[in-house]
Amino acid sequence: MAETTNRKILFFDIDGTLLTPPPFSIPESTIKGLKEAQKQGHLTFINSGRTHFLIPENIRALGFDGYICGCGTQIYLHNQLIFEETIPHDICIETVNCLRKCKIGAIFEQPVGLLMDSAAPAQCSLTKNFIGKVPLKDIASFHENDPYTFDKFLIEIFEDSDLETFKSFSKDKYMIFQHKPNIYEVTRNDLSKATGIGFLLEHFQLPLENSYAFGDSSNDLPMLRYAGNSIAMGNASRDILPFCTYQTKDILDDGIYHALEYFNLIK
Repeated sequence: MAETTNRKILFFDIDGTLLTPPPFSIPESTIKGLKEAQKQGHLTFINSGRTHFLIPENIRALGFDGYICGCGTQIYLHNQLIFEETIPHDICIETVNCLRKCKIGAIFEQPVGLLMDSAAPAQCSLTKNFIGKVPLKDIASFHENDPYTFDKFLIEIFEDSDLETFKSFSKDKYMIFQHKPNIYEVTRNDLSKATGIGFLLEHFQLPLENSYAFGDSSNDLPMLRYAGNSIAMGNASRDILPFCTYQTKDILDDGIYHALEYFNLIK
């Protein structure tokens, strides 16, 4: 086992980094590499935009030391919640009202489920993927004084949507990441995958250079830019490459295992 002073802490995105494209499997080489890194005494954490209930079972089965969820809004260590901060209720109400006004569809993410808004003039097409499959509540059915909150959300833009007004509303509140031409992820501007790393480095009293972040897309940029060592998958979006220390092989070509070997994290 690695000496405490040489202990490294590794942070992994899920989709496109640990999980392949459909049927969403984990390469055997990735499983092997993670086990070897853990045997060397290194800490392993998920660092995902997903909120806690959306972490897949096959990811949980890998025995990570913990999870940074919802882009830094919740942090778990050995299944114990050690940090939590959500969007205040009054800001949630303002956000929902702005999205309605701007005719932007949305689905809102909580640690234990999702929220939709049936009263909105525009409905997010992604909602149908979750109906009957995950806990899903309707904001429109809440009493106006119900203190609901959410940690982050996805938005869908339509031809008559007013994205510029929403961006203006968001500039001092949120960061907006584009996933598809009309789909965006919206997260708090004061919390991120990077602040999650910072919290855990302080918790374990580890230097920044002992941190390694693995990702593949633009919503990984905060952690890739912050970490002492940042690894882009071979299948990564080109826009993240200038901010990464190293680009490994494709997820389907043993990319995680190759990177762990390259940085001498496994033997």
